[in-house]
Amino acid sequence: MRIIVPMAGMGKRMRPHTLTVPKPLIPIAGKPIVQRLVEDIAKVCGEPVQEVAFIIGRFGAETEKSLVQIAESVGAKGTIHYQDEPLGTAHAILCAQSALTGPVVVAFADTLFKADFTLDSSVPGTIWVQKVEDPKPFGVVKLNEQGQITDFVEKPQEFVSDLAIIGIYYFQDGEYLRSELQYLLDNNIMDKGEYQLTNALENMKNKGTVFVPGRVTEWLDCGNKDATVFTNQRYLEYLQERGENLVAESAKVTNSVLIPPVYVGEGVIITDSVVGPHVSLGNHSNVRASVVSNSIVQTSATVLHANVANSMIGNHATVTGTPDDLSLGDYNTLRV
Repeated sequence: MRIIVPMAGMGKRMRPHTLTVPKPLIPIAGKPIVQRLVEDIAKVCGEPVQEVAFIIGRFGAETEKSLVQIAESVGAKGTIHYQDEPLGTAHAILCAQSALTGPVVVAFADTLFKADFTLDSSVPGTIWVQKVEDPKPFGVVKLNEQGQITDFVEKPQEFVSDLAIIGIYYFQDGEYLRSELQYLLDNNIMDKGEYQLTNALENMKNKGTVFVPGRVTEWLDCGNKDATVFTNQRYLEYLQERGENLVAESAKVTNSVLIPPVYVGEGVIITDSVVGPHVSLGNHSNVRASVVSNSIVQTSATVLHANVANSMIGNHATVTGTPDDLSLGDYNTLRV
């Protein structure tokens, strides 16, 4: 099994947090979004992962090293592939064509999920979906009586289905997928100026490939600050349900209250404060005389005499005073 992970650009909707790192490396409950995604896919696959292929822009050696380490954390080889032009989802996947062999999972790196199924690798293809109240903003699938996918419909303005495509796909035959993606490029088949995976799926279906839905129980978006903070909240709840220890032994908590679920990283110092619920404190962060709830505080950040809620605070940033609901990038200082 191989996992193909197309990663978007730096993520304009997540600025200022994506000025220095790509969005998929922003932490959720102490681990980067893309690491959580890869780990969860590996669990659902039910078989060893040989390779994780990351498709990225030119993010630099440090980012690439981090991604390779993420692959190694699930026992796989990590490979880096570049998409230098934003020419669509099909083009992005084809940038990792050397990894398109055997069974593959394609997972776009701005989403997380909760699922209680194990992938059935005996079917030709699985498209992971989530039932939504309003399907208009999404691509959706239609099913026949046998539970097989009959149609892909992009952003339907009239109701055709409430099963939204979440951006994770399984293909039993990676070489076949590669040939269908290459066909789009060779014949310049574009939709709104880009080469789209959906067109390849439609072609494969018309040739007889059977796709079935993989239904997740929850789909979590990381598209903007508020969505990412909510995803952190839900993920902390998942980890608490699993019984995972979320507070590092090296953390120093003095005259303070932790309201679970909270993640407290290595070397964190909490003094005279109330932290939680739904807070992630990155390694070596420092919280003093403050109240922090429903927030992500990244590594080596400092919160002093502050009341912080519904917020993201970047690496090495400092907050002093009483702000509420803020988004502060890396190395910034805010005093109120």
